[in-house]
Amino acid sequence: MSAQPAGAHSAPTPAFILSNLLICSLLWGSAFFFVKLSGNLNPFVLAAMRGVIGATSLALWFALQGKSILPRRHELPVWAFLGTFNGWLPNVLVAFALTQLGLATAPAAMIQASSPLIVAVISHLMFADEKLTPQRFLGVLVGFAGMGILIGPAALPDSGVNPIGIAVMVLVACSYAAANVYVRTVRNVDPARMALGQQIGSGSAATVLALVVAGPAAFASVPASLAPLLALGALSTALPILLFMHLIRRTGPTRASMVGYLGPVWTILLAVLFLNESVGLRELLGGAVVLSGVALVSFTGRLRRGG
Repeated sequence: MSAQPAGAHSAPTPAFILSNLLICSLLWGSAFFFVKLSGNLNPFVLAAMRGVIGATSLALWFALQGKSILPRRHELPVWAFLGTFNGWLPNVLVAFALTQLGLATAPAAMIQASSPLIVAVISHLMFADEKLTPQRFLGVLVGFAGMGILIGPAALPDSGVNPIGIAVMVLVACSYAAANVYVRTVRNVDPARMALGQQIGSGSAATVLALVVAGPAAFASVPASLAPLLALGALSTALPILLFMHLIRRTGPTRASMVGYLGPVWTILLAVLFLNESVGLRELLGGAVVLSGVALVSFTGRLRRGG
């Protein structure tokens, strides 16, 4: 019997995929909520605090296990890439769209949820075991249609459409898609260390940019928003990215990116419960369609290990 390759795993079960998708999407979906609660912080400052708190949380987790948090030479390019495209860049853009451009959380989450479609197309072109079968292609389209139902005309009134905000969130979706596909190509870095490195790279770069662009005085308002910032950095960033890195390795980028379709469902739910926004039949129907798309992409055909 041949030895199992290093880092190989057994095929993920549907229960594993669904549970991880739900947990990651809930945690990440709450990020928009905590960004809104953080007030009118400078986008670079908000991204810096999110990255620093996320990195500190993961560093403490590593320290409790007696593991080093220092980068190894071969990890540096990975940490730099993920720290940019899955870290400070989309974090700054999201903060800018929500706090400076006034884009509502629901449309912002919807636009970001187009990332799985981008991932699926790129993965189809790059990876032999990520080809879009008719069933998986249908699932991607169904999920995207569900997002269209979720956002609906009511969520984008004529007076509230901000084309710059929409364009910014499209860039966020592209950034996350690039990072998701890149993770699939990394073979010699443990997923947990990728998560740690991403947050260290993100927090470091965003802090430098905040000091250069906004100046030290921009951090003066941080203490007033400390509680939502702590939740944003630890619960909505550090924990889900740790789970997500393992999910990509086990299931592949296409299935893992379905977390982006589920995120807006939680975003809308939190907005209804805590931001006094209303939910109706359209939101319920959209959520059901989203879940159907996730099921089609995740569970049709033979489940394969993502690499």
